[in-house]
Amino acid sequence: MSCISENRIPALLACSMLIALSGCEQPTSDTEVDVVSGASPMLEMLGEELPVRQVPNVPPSAEAYYAPDNYHFIVQTMDPDAQHPEDRDAGPLTYIYTDDGTVARRINDRGQDACSWVFPDQKRILWTSTRDNMDMPLGDWSDPNNYPQGAELYTSDLYGKDIKRLTNNEYYEAEVSISPDGQWIVFVREINGNIDLWRMRTDGSDEQQITYTTDWQPGAPIYMADSQTIMFQAWRRESVGKDEPTPMTVFTINHDGTNLKQRTFDNGMYWGPAPIADGRHYLYTSIIEGGNHELFVGDLAGDEPIRLTWRTGFDGMKSISHDGQKMLFSRATDEGPELYVHVMDLSSLNMGPENYKGIPETPVPDDAVIVDNFTTFACKWSQC
Repeated sequence: MSCISENRIPALLACSMLIALSGCEQPTSDTEVDVVSGASPMLEMLGEELPVRQVPNVPPSAEAYYAPDNYHFIVQTMDPDAQHPEDRDAGPLTYIYTDDGTVARRINDRGQDACSWVFPDQKRILWTSTRDNMDMPLGDWSDPNNYPQGAELYTSDLYGKDIKRLTNNEYYEAEVSISPDGQWIVFVREINGNIDLWRMRTDGSDEQQITYTTDWQPGAPIYMADSQTIMFQAWRRESVGKDEPTPMTVFTINHDGTNLKQRTFDNGMYWGPAPIADGRHYLYTSIIEGGNHELFVGDLAGDEPIRLTWRTGFDGMKSISHDGQKMLFSRATDEGPELYVHVMDLSSLNMGPENYKGIPETPVPDDAVIVDNFTTFACKWSQC
């Protein structure tokens, strides 16, 4: 197993890194509230890590997401039964664990898997796999010019039974999440080399394209607490190889393709933004000096980011529990490049759903780098 090089990381979407590294009541969108005054938790620059522990009894894994019980999580684990290149011993398959390491359950037994999610009612799960397209080239989850085609979307029960295939084509489809109200799935689909955001009902019906992009490549879409707004990252093809790390911008958009809003305004790398239940904050990964990958809390209301991890090496592919108390993330240990799932206690940051007051506007700084060429659904049909 070998660690991915820094210059390839910017080309990744949120769920694409595993193989390369190998080794309360829901708020509604029409509530009129003050979303800034008194809404910010008492975040201070930490300077050191909050309590962290590795999840025991879990092999090398990455991109873990909590179930609604804030105890079980779904993740891609390296498994020799998965399809994998000849120079690797294993590939990723979908597993469910608990964050104390007492449960280990494999969901899929063939192909190679990627992004996954647990339904809000915790009766079913959603996952990506090539299980029905194993005759197609393996591709490379870390190479945007060679993503695994035939990666399809599936649901099953919590034991990998009653599998239902939601998509049926030979595209690359991945980076899935489910709206908190359980009505919609958002995902990315690549057609003719272009990646865009799509949504569909949780039974696979009513597919709708959300973005229509060319140079910009959107990814890592996750529904926010109102079940209408999607947070995602996007990077430009022309930036890859020119700027290191490649700039990634955070956006939000309504899931009907309207109301696109730019949320970060510099050339920084905001990789895999994961919204937090308070509606204001989000997690992301960035590369700092020396190619070091660290995790941060960003603020849609414009406060400075807060650094969460303080350790040389890779920390990334993070998610937060539904109660806002814990963060799952992948960390490379001192023993090698393999990634292992860790838990950080975020309870002291006061970012739970009880603090939700809506989704704030983001102030535009004086020195903002403004994106003016991102195409959306609304623009396509009005020919703007």
